[in-house]
Amino acid sequence: MSKRLHTTMSIANIVRLYISNKPFLREAIESGVINQSALSRSIQRSLGIKDYYAVKAAVRRHCNALGKNKLNIEKRALSVLKGNKLTLANKISVIVTERDIDSDFIAKIRIGNQYTYLLDSEKQLSKQTYAKTQRIYRNCSAITIHSGEDVENVSGVMAFVTSLFAEYEINIIELISCYTENVLVVREEDAMKGYSLLSELVR
Repeated sequence: MSKRLHTTMSIANIVRLYISNKPFLREAIESGVINQSALSRSIQRSLGIKDYYAVKAAVRRHCNALGKNKLNIEKRALSVLKGNKLTLANKISVIVTERDIDSDFIAKIRIGNQYTYLLDSEKQLSKQTYAKTQRIYRNCSAITIHSGEDVENVSGVMAFVTSLFAEYEINIIELISCYTENVLVVREEDAMKGYSLLSELVR
C-alpha cells in the first residue's frame, strides 16, 4: 500500500481494508483466537505505518465490530433453524453435463448451457449422456434442511451453516436452495458428522 494512500485514507479504513482482503484473518478474529497486539504490529510493518497505537486502536475497534457481527448472525441463524426438520438421503450422485437429460432426478440446476443434477441412480443414463458429462460425484449424501417461511427474511442462515461445516472440515460438493428447502450434498463419509451438527442446531 502506497504512502499516498496513507495520506488520503484514515488508518482505521486502511486497517479495515487490509483485514477484509484476508479472509483467514477475518475468520481468526471472529473466532476470537488472534492476538490483537501481534496483529497490530504485523499490519504496521506490512503497511509501513509509523503510528503503532493508531493501528492498534483501529484493530481493536474492527475486531470488536467483527465479533459482535458474528454473534448477531449466529443468534439470527439459530433462532430460524430451531425446530427445523432434517432428512438424509444416501447413495446420491451429482452429475454436471452440457445437455439436458431424460431421467428422474432429485434436483436440477441450469446455468447457461451447463446442467447439474442430483440423482439417486445412474443406471438409466444413456451412453450419449455420459459422453457429454463433465463431472460425476458418486457416493454422496444429501442433507436437506426443511425450514419455515421465515428463513427467507433472515440473512446469514446458510452462511452460518456453511461456515460450521468448513470449521469441521466437511466439504460441501453442492448447495441447492429453493424457498424453504436447503440441500447440502457431501461425501457419504462426512454425512453423519454433518447431520449430527445440524441436529444440534435444530433441537
